[in-house]
Amino acid sequence: MTPTRLDPSHERLLRDLAPRVLGAVARRFGDFADAEDAVQEALIAAASHWPQGTIPDDPCAWLIRVAARRMVDLRRTQIARRRRETAVALPIDDRHVSAPEILPQPEEDDTLTLLFMCCHPALQPSSAIALTLRAVGGLTTGEIARAFLVPEATMGQRIFRAKQAIRSAGARFELPDATERAERLDAVQHVLYLIFNEGYASSAGPSLYRVDLSGEAIRLARELHRLLPADAETAGLLALMLLTDARRAARTGPGGELVPLDEQDRTVWDRAAIAEGVALLTRALSRGAVGPYQLQAAIAAVHGEAKSWEETDWPQILALYGLLRRVADSPMVALNEAVAVAMVHGPAAGLERLKSLDDDPRVAGHHRLAAVRGHLCERLGEREAAIAHYRAAAEGTSSLPERNYLRLKAARLG
Repeated sequence: MTPTRLDPSHERLLRDLAPRVLGAVARRFGDFADAEDAVQEALIAAASHWPQGTIPDDPCAWLIRVAARRMVDLRRTQIARRRRETAVALPIDDRHVSAPEILPQPEEDDTLTLLFMCCHPALQPSSAIALTLRAVGGLTTGEIARAFLVPEATMGQRIFRAKQAIRSAGARFELPDATERAERLDAVQHVLYLIFNEGYASSAGPSLYRVDLSGEAIRLARELHRLLPADAETAGLLALMLLTDARRAARTGPGGELVPLDEQDRTVWDRAAIAEGVALLTRALSRGAVGPYQLQAAIAAVHGEAKSWEETDWPQILALYGLLRRVADSPMVALNEAVAVAMVHGPAAGLERLKSLDDDPRVAGHHRLAAVRGHLCERLGEREAAIAHYRAAAEGTSSLPERNYLRLKAARLG
């Protein structure tokens, strides 16, 4: 039966249930890769059958039963193939393949187990992100492919290779011990940070942001914070997401057009999220060592607490960028610091600071460098140079709202 489009509430239900179902099946059968495939088939079955009637009384149990039947079928097929190939006594007794009716209920929350498994050191970051979105976020392969603007077949291969890599590494479906969690924590935080950024500022496509991605990243960061409440950087990461996402409603106009920070209506910022982020950050900063997520959250907090663009404490932001460069220097940090320099010492000083990035191949051709140059040249009254930089930046971005905004800036100066 061909899957039918579910209404949004049912799609959300499936996404919420997917990690619980995957956790229950993977725990029972001990094979993450096969369990993941079986759960995807169960989700497809739900999309095919649920629109035809009512939702089962216990949709989670329904999905587990369907996925488990697929696992049992797969195991029996594997056993039969081995019998044919060897024609000798088999090391695996098919009596050990349990009927799905005796599967345990998903009383355990396996979200964090899935998250740490998807961030296995055997995987590249791009594969870890894709697998996290699929296994933990419940997104389909097609949805993930669209998020990253690649063909669905390409994303399917990427996810397949990721599962194979985990299987080859001998990974077991269990939450790593404290030592191994500590070893993977940086990767877990980095994947969540990348997912959030792609959701908050989509690198391509017709929309400036993707709420499903940023919302999922925040949910997972909350789960990680519950597991590791004393980890200051995890608290800082969650605070950074909350403080940044709090501005989302003001980032676009009625037609989805980009609204820059200095023109945003701050009355629509989410004050509850800002308060939660500030409280999280305050507790984290009191614990001692300060890492890059806490520093970025501190910068976001300064913006969030400013009543207006003019009242923003730019000297404090500049000082925080200086600290951030000491602990986690990167071209984007340097670029943002140049903006803060311009706000404190004037646009000429900001332009001078940008020269240091011209020889850095990681950012020399990046559209954001050109966009910042255009903005600073405009402030200096260098109209022709500003137009050229805005046009170059517009050609370099794959985000349609951002491109339209930059072209409009150039047109207004022309």
